[in-house]
Amino acid sequence: MIRNVLICGLGATGCIFANKIKKSDDINLKILADKSRFERYTKTPMELNGEVIEFDYILPENNDFKADLILITTKSDGLLSAVENIKNFVKDDTIIMSLLNGITSEKIIAEEYGFDKVITSYWIGHSAMREGNKVVHDGVAKIVFGSKDKSDKRLKDIKELFEKSDINYEIPEDIEYSIWLKYLMNVSTNQPSAVYNMTFGEMRNNAEIRDLVKNLMKEVQMVAKAEGVKNTEKMYEDAKKSLRTMMSEGKTSMLQDVLAKRKTEVDIFAGTMIKLGAKHNIPVPYNKLMQEKIELIHQQY
Repeated sequence: MIRNVLICGLGATGCIFANKIKKSDDINLKILADKSRFERYTKTPMELNGEVIEFDYILPENNDFKADLILITTKSDGLLSAVENIKNFVKDDTIIMSLLNGITSEKIIAEEYGFDKVITSYWIGHSAMREGNKVVHDGVAKIVFGSKDKSDKRLKDIKELFEKSDINYEIPEDIEYSIWLKYLMNVSTNQPSAVYNMTFGEMRNNAEIRDLVKNLMKEVQMVAKAEGVKNTEKMYEDAKKSLRTMMSEGKTSMLQDVLAKRKTEVDIFAGTMIKLGAKHNIPVPYNKLMQEKIELIHQQY
């Protein structure tokens, strides 16, 4: 049973799910924050849809709290710090879940704590809008998680916590396919939206961008097949169905990063694709193009 929960990363994603877990009476929720963030969050609390949210913060050096579940909700460039900062809160049976974009975070966490502590997971839903300490989200979001071992007791414990916290969830038949499908959608929409400053609706209505999105999807599809992912032939149609549900006015997280002049996650999208393409001798020219254009945007900040 999960009683003590630690969330590492209080951006839009962390705030959305922390607020739900916080409302469960018998769950002890802590938000991990270094000294500077601790002071900032205490002075200027997070706001979700106009409501000020007070959380119980804990510093990395604290030794008094052990977590049954740790949710890592940082950006990709904060993962290594998160892996280091959670060490005092990990016990023998702690479950660690990463809600980061990409396909590499579970492996990075497992290198430090072992795959026996990691449950593969991600979140999907409508994009949240964040500006400073203010987050706006319509509530359409769910956490997808799973294990190759369908009898894994931890899945039941996580399911019970999410139901108690009113968190939408899904346990797919093939978690590896599901996480690659999410990755395909990120690679094919986040990057063009950031390069061309377009919402989901604007991308859907532009024939040239639709072709670019399709070509980026095809590159991920080929690499996924080479990596041993099953049923990759379904990915393109499954992705199109999911993307149709995105709000026309919604902005991807990468576009929001560009508009706020923050470093984007191009390293885990185009960067990872380029590495895997080289590994399998698969050309990925469209991802190379996206990497070049986004790096130019970074230089202009």
